[in-house]
Amino acid sequence: MTAAEWTSDALHVADPTVVAARMSKWFGPKVAVSEVDCSFGPGVTGLLGPNGAGKTTFLRVLAGLLSPSSGEVTILGMTPRKKHAVHRYIGFVPEDEAVYGHMTARRFVDWSAAMSKVGKPAEAARRALETVHLTKDADRALATFSKGMRQRAKVAAALVHDPTVLLLDEPLNGTDPLQRARLIELFLELGQEGRTIIVSSHVLAEVERMAGRVVAMVDGRVAAAGTVPALRDAMSDKPRLIRIDTDRPRLLAMRLLGGEWVESVKVGPESVEVRTTDARALGRDISPAAREAGARITAVSTEDESLDSVFRYLVDLR
Repeated sequence: MTAAEWTSDALHVADPTVVAARMSKWFGPKVAVSEVDCSFGPGVTGLLGPNGAGKTTFLRVLAGLLSPSSGEVTILGMTPRKKHAVHRYIGFVPEDEAVYGHMTARRFVDWSAAMSKVGKPAEAARRALETVHLTKDADRALATFSKGMRQRAKVAAALVHDPTVLLLDEPLNGTDPLQRARLIELFLELGQEGRTIIVSSHVLAEVERMAGRVVAMVDGRVAAAGTVPALRDAMSDKPRLIRIDTDRPRLLAMRLLGGEWVESVKVGPESVEVRTTDARALGRDISPAAREAGARITAVSTEDESLDSVFRYLVDLR
């Protein structure tokens, strides 16, 4: 898939549940979201973007907390700011704390169930707390929770009324590795059940683990859409910086310089940094090169596969 194909394809899905039609949102002279035109359907879609990209504003408009300044959004065919009945089908996890510290987790989720007019709110709260593995701590005050635990309490509150569409704004912030793995597994399960899950994140690796599809935002605009592998393929013609940790950096560097895909090599005390035009070819050559150089490889990492490099690339595509 070419860069152009990754940019233009997959902005819209065949059977959308969430649609943004040339939607913009501004606050005075500041344009937070500009003419976003895309749609989402069942499954998990990652909303990828650096801080300040407009992800939070976009999700708040989708949730009906803000009105679009122009264009429109619909959830299940209804306009969130006009058709309040649609909120029965929407669960929203905001990025900010949005919890009452004096409440216990159980009371907070129970209160959320009551606000959503759920029948038997206490029972619904119990199930939601079980879903996020907070049963043991359910009767503790939220003020005593870690940030990761408060995140899980917010997810429980968003799930308590069994929504069809779940909007998640940086839900993994502050979670430890185990909490993160469990939440990712939960989001994948919910997507497989046929719910529409939109998860915003500025961490590419997190998005790749949980989202089959990505919509990337830069400076308030949708820069591209597709899968993370397609993004990586589209970027394959861009030079990449690969770090190789080794006990014989100079010998390994001399051997690697023979590859036509190697632009430059920088030798450090315990590593080699290789700028390459073909990361796959370099990857295939590392083991043979290490054997020939008698070098032991302890780690290989992509130094510039950060979101900064991804987003610079996406800005160039627009």
